[in-house]
Amino acid sequence: MPERTRILFVNSAAQPGADTAMHVLIMRNLDRAAFEVHAACSPGPSYELLSQIPDLHLRPAQFGPSLSRGSSIQRMISTFALLPALASLGNLAAYMRRRKIQIVHSTDRPRDAPACIMLAKLTGARSVIHVHVKRGDWMSPLVRWALVRADAVIGVSLFVARSLVEGGCSPRRTHAVLNAIDLSAWNHHLDPGPMRQEFGIPSGAPLLVSISRLFHWKGHADLLRAIALVRREVPRVRLLIVGEDDPAGMQREPFSIELKRLAAELGIADQVVFTGFRSDVPRLLAASDIYVLPSFEEPFGLVYLEAMAMKKPVVALQSGGTPEVVEHEKTGLLAPPGDPQSLAANILTLIRSPELRVRMGEQGRRRAEERFTPQRMALDTARVYSSLHRS
Repeated sequence: MPERTRILFVNSAAQPGADTAMHVLIMRNLDRAAFEVHAACSPGPSYELLSQIPDLHLRPAQFGPSLSRGSSIQRMISTFALLPALASLGNLAAYMRRRKIQIVHSTDRPRDAPACIMLAKLTGARSVIHVHVKRGDWMSPLVRWALVRADAVIGVSLFVARSLVEGGCSPRRTHAVLNAIDLSAWNHHLDPGPMRQEFGIPSGAPLLVSISRLFHWKGHADLLRAIALVRREVPRVRLLIVGEDDPAGMQREPFSIELKRLAAELGIADQVVFTGFRSDVPRLLAASDIYVLPSFEEPFGLVYLEAMAMKKPVVALQSGGTPEVVEHEKTGLLAPPGDPQSLAANILTLIRSPELRVRMGEQGRRRAEERFTPQRMALDTARVYSSLHRS
C-alpha cells in the first residue's frame, strides 16, 4: 500500500470566514487512504469548528497579531507580541519534522501566507497558498512576497488565478480550484411565509434579497438605482438588503447610512429594508423570488451558489469570477458593470416570468449538485498536491 501524503493546513483566523469554511470542506473530504491530514489553528471558534472534523490531527498555534491594520504606533506595539508567535512557529516546525509533513497549505491571510513559506523553508515541505481574492497591490507586502515564493498557488476561480499570474506567479505553479457548498445545509423546501411576514412583505409582492457585507464594490448603490427603475413598472417590488458594514470599506461614515440616504433620494425608502446582520440566510433566501448582488469583480461569489442551492435565480454582473458560477440565461441573468438600466431590465424579466424563475432555480440547484460539491473540490485540491510531486 503506498504511503499517505501528509498535509498540514495553517489557519490563523480565530473567527471562521469563507476561507476557513472552504478549507474545512477540503479537510473533511480528502481521501484518508491517500492523505494524512493535520491542521494548526488559533484558539477560538475556528479551532472548535476544525475539532469536529473526523480523523484530523489538530493542534493549537499562535500566529501573533495582524500587522496589516492600525496606526504605526499600534503596529509597533504589536511587534512585541510576535515573540510568542515565533516560538509557536518553531514548535510547529518541529512538529512537522517529527510527523514528516510533506505539504503545508494556508490561506492568503497576512499571517497565514508568510507562515506557510517559513514553515516550508524550515522543514523542507512544499508550500501551497490558497487565494480567495483577486491579487492586487493593496495586499500586504508580506502576502505578495509569499505568493511568488510558494510552490503552488490556488485561486478560487479562473479569474483569481489569472490575477495571480499577472502579479508574477508562475503559470505552471498556478491552479484554479472552484469553491464548493455543503448542500445538506440548504433546504429549498423551507416555508417562505414566516420571513415575509416578519418584514411585512405584502402578499404577492415580488421580493428581492441581497446578502453581503456592505461596501462600495458590492454594487448596492447601482442596485438601488435599478430598483428605482423597476418600481416605475412594478410598484409593489420589495428589496431586503442583508448584512452589516464592512469596517475595512468605511471611509467617512458607515456605507449603510450612505445607502439609506440614496434610497430616500430615489424615493424608494418604503421599498427597501436594511436588515443588518442575519444568521438565518437559508430562510431569507427561501422567502425571496430573486437573489441579486451586482458585485464588481467578485472573486467567486459563494452567496450566488447558496442562492442556486435554494433554487433561486440570480441577478448579478458579467464581471470577475461570477460567470464561472452563474450561467447567463441558464441559472441567472448577468448585466454589464456600471449599468443600472441593464440590471433593472434583468430584474423585470424575472419578475414578469414566474416560469423562468422556476426553470432557472431548478437549473441552479442541479448545477450546484453536479459541479460545486465538496468531493469535487477535494479531488481538484488533491491534483494540485500531486503536481508538487512531479515538479
